[in-house]
Amino acid sequence: MSDTLSGTTAPPAAPAPPATRRTLALARMRDLALVPAIIAVAIVGFIVSPVFLQPDNIINVLQSMSEIAIVVLAETLVLIAGKMDLSLESTFGLAPGVAAWLIVDPAVTHGLGVHALPGALAVPLVLLTGALIGAFNGLLIVRFGLNGFIVTLGMLIVLRGLLTGISGGKTFFALPESMTYLGSTSWLGVPASIWITLALFAVAVVVLGYTRAGRSLYAIGGNVDAARAAGIRTDRVVWLTLIIAGTLAALAGLLISGRLASVTAAQGDGAIFQVFAAAVIGGVSLNGGKGTVFGAFTGVLLLFMIINVLTLGGVPAQWTNFLNGAVILVALVVSRITGGKAQT
Repeated sequence: MSDTLSGTTAPPAAPAPPATRRTLALARMRDLALVPAIIAVAIVGFIVSPVFLQPDNIINVLQSMSEIAIVVLAETLVLIAGKMDLSLESTFGLAPGVAAWLIVDPAVTHGLGVHALPGALAVPLVLLTGALIGAFNGLLIVRFGLNGFIVTLGMLIVLRGLLTGISGGKTFFALPESMTYLGSTSWLGVPASIWITLALFAVAVVVLGYTRAGRSLYAIGGNVDAARAAGIRTDRVVWLTLIIAGTLAALAGLLISGRLASVTAAQGDGAIFQVFAAAVIGGVSLNGGKGTVFGAFTGVLLLFMIINVLTLGGVPAQWTNFLNGAVILVALVVSRITGGKAQT
C-alpha cells in the first residue's frame, strides 16, 4: 500500500492534526496492554509444563498461529475501515482448493481435480482467487451499497459450498511442490510461514502507523462522511482493503495447505471465531477506526499461548470454541468499561 491508496489530492507535506497524533500515540500505548497477560500466561505455562518455554514448543506455537494470524491481519484492516468480512474463513479454504482442483491429476487422486493447469501456476492462482473474492465483496458492498455483514455472511456460505462442490466433500492431496513449499520449508532453521507472518505484520505496522494510507483507513472507519469531505476517496480505499484482505486470507490458506500437504473440504471452517477473538482481545474495535496491527498480533499470540497451555495441561481440544467465545465476551466487556462507549 502507498499514498495512492488514500486517493487524496492534498500535498504530502501536510502534518497530521494534533488530535490524530494524540489518538495514534494513545493507540501505541494500548499496544502494550496485553504484554503483562502474555508474560503471565508464559509463567503459568511453565508451571503447567516446563516444555512450554522450550524453543521447539515456542516455534510450534508461532507456526500453529501463523496462518490464522495472517487472517487476523486481514480482518483487522477491514475492521479499522469500519467494515466486517466474515467470508475470510471460506476464502482461506476455497483459494487453495480452486488451485488444487485445477492442477492435481485425477488419475493420482482417484477422480479429484481436472488437471487443467500446470503446477507452476499454483501460487498465482491462489492469490488471484483471494483477490477476486475480495473484489466481488467490494462490488456488492461499495458499488451496490449492501450491508457488509450480510454480504460476507452470504459469501461465507457460498464459498464453503463451492469448495465442498469441487472437492466432492473429500480432501485434495498430491499437491504440487509449488503449493507445499512455503508451508513446509524452513529458513534459517525457522518455518517460512513464521517469517512471512512477521514480515506482513511489520509492513502493516509501518503502513497503518506512519503513512497517509494508514491514516486514511482510520479516518474512514472513524467517520466516513468526514473522510470523504477531507478528499479521501473512501469507496476506492474500502474496495482495495477488501481485495487486500481476500488476498491475505488466500495466502494464509496456501500456507496451511502446504504445511498439511492437503486441502480439506472443511479447511477454515469455524476459523472466523478465532479471528474475531484475537482481533477483539487485541483492541480492534468492531465500530471501526480503532485498533492497531501490533495489538491484533498480541491478541492472536495470547490466544494461541492459552490454547497451548490448555493442551499441555491435558484439557480436551473441544473446549477451544468455548475459549474463543469467552475471550470475545470478556474483551467486549473490558472495552466497554475502559472506553466508555457501547459497542453497536
